[in-house]
Amino acid sequence: MPKLDTTTSNSLFARAERVIPGGVNSPVRAFRAVGCSPLFIREASGATITDADGNRFIDYVGSWGPMILGHAHPAVIEAVRRAAERGTSYGAPTELEIELAERIIEAFPSIELVRLVSSGTEAVMSALRVARGFTGRDRIVKMEGCYHGHSDGLLVKAGSGLATFGTPDSSGVPADFARNTIVIPYNDEQALRQVFEERGSEIACVVVEPIAGNMGCVPPAPGYLEAVREVTARSGALSVFDEVITGFRVAYGGAQELYGVQPDLTCLGKIIGGGLPAAAFGGRADVMKKIAPLGSVYQAGTLSGNPLAVTAGLEMLKLLKQLNPYPELERRSAKLANGLGEAASQAGLPSTINRVGSMMTAFFTEGPVTDWPSAAKSDTERYARFFRSMLEEGIYLAPSQFECAFVSFAHSDADIERTIEAARSAMRVVTARS
Repeated sequence: MPKLDTTTSNSLFARAERVIPGGVNSPVRAFRAVGCSPLFIREASGATITDADGNRFIDYVGSWGPMILGHAHPAVIEAVRRAAERGTSYGAPTELEIELAERIIEAFPSIELVRLVSSGTEAVMSALRVARGFTGRDRIVKMEGCYHGHSDGLLVKAGSGLATFGTPDSSGVPADFARNTIVIPYNDEQALRQVFEERGSEIACVVVEPIAGNMGCVPPAPGYLEAVREVTARSGALSVFDEVITGFRVAYGGAQELYGVQPDLTCLGKIIGGGLPAAAFGGRADVMKKIAPLGSVYQAGTLSGNPLAVTAGLEMLKLLKQLNPYPELERRSAKLANGLGEAASQAGLPSTINRVGSMMTAFFTEGPVTDWPSAAKSDTERYARFFRSMLEEGIYLAPSQFECAFVSFAHSDADIERTIEAARSAMRVVTARS
C-alpha cells in the first residue's frame, strides 16, 4: 500500500504546536509512543474516521470508548440537534437529568443515588472526597497501572516493596498529597490483605478499575474483586469501582454485572455521554447523602448535567437497552481477537491478546499479562511498527501499547475481516524489521 499522504495533518500539527502545549489537548494524542505525528480528524461515521487529508480508516479507538454504537449515530445526532435548539446550557435543573439518573440507577443496582459531572477525572476525584468525608479517614489505596484521571492524589507511582506510599508521578503534585495514596500491585490479593492488616484503620477506600483499561486490557483475577469488597467492608473502608471505561461497555450494568460484585461507589463516564462530556459517580444512599446540599462534602460544577450531554447519553442508553448489542459485540470481538492472535503466531511474533467483551489489547509479549509488570514487558518498539503499518493499511488503533482497542456495533464482519488481513500484513512487516 502506498505511504499515506499526511501533508495537511502535518501542517495542522505544526500550527497546533505554536498555540497548544505539545500540539495536543491530551498527551496520548501526540503519537510520540508510536514514533510519528498525529492525524487530525475531519469527520467520523459508523466504524470509520476520515482525517484532514481525506484518508479513511476503520477506527478501533472510538473516542477512547464512548462510541459503542459507532460514530455519529443518527438517533443520537438528531436528539442532540433538537436539544440544542432549546438552548445549550441553563445552569439550572432539568427533567433530563432525572431521566438519566433513573436509567443509571436502573442499570446499576449498587447505585442508589447518583451525581452527574462532566469528566471521568471529576467523577473519581469527587467519589474519593465523598469516601474520605464519610469514613473520616485520609488514605486511599489504588493499584499500580490503573489510571483514574489526573487529580493530584491519583498521579502517583509505587516505589519498591509490596505496598508503598505514593510519590508524585507528575511535576506540580505536592508530595504531601501523594503520601495519602498507597499503591499496591493489581490482581495481588496478598498485597491487598497485607496493606489492610497494617493500615486498615487509616484507609478511606480502595479505588480500582474492575477491568484495567489503562495498562492495556487486563481482566481481574478470579476472586480479586470479591477480595476488594470483603476487606473494605470488614475494615469500614469503601470500595470504589472506576467503571468510566467499562460501564455500559462490557455489559449494560458494567463490570459489576459481569462479575457479580457490587461496590459501595461507582464512577461512570464515556458511554453515558454518548460522545459528549458527561460522567457520574454514585452508590449507597447513606454515603451519597454526605454531599452538599445534604451533607458537608462539597462538590459542584457549572456544566454538570448539561442538557446536550445528558440528551446524548440518554439516547445512547435507550438504544443500548433496545438493541442489546452485547451478544453480537462478543461474537465480533472474539473473531477479531482470534484473528490478531493467529496473525502474530503465523509471523512468529510473541503476543498475548487480552479481551473482555468489546475491549481488548494485543500485547507484544509472551503471556500472561495480569498486572503492570507483566504488561510492561511488552515490546513497545514492535507495537509502534505494527501501529504504523496498520495505519498504512487503513486501520486506526490506539497510539500506545498500553491502551485498549474498542469494537463497536457499527463494525461489520467485513470490517473485522479486513482488519485481520491488514494485521497479517503488518505482522510480517514487524517481523522483517525486527
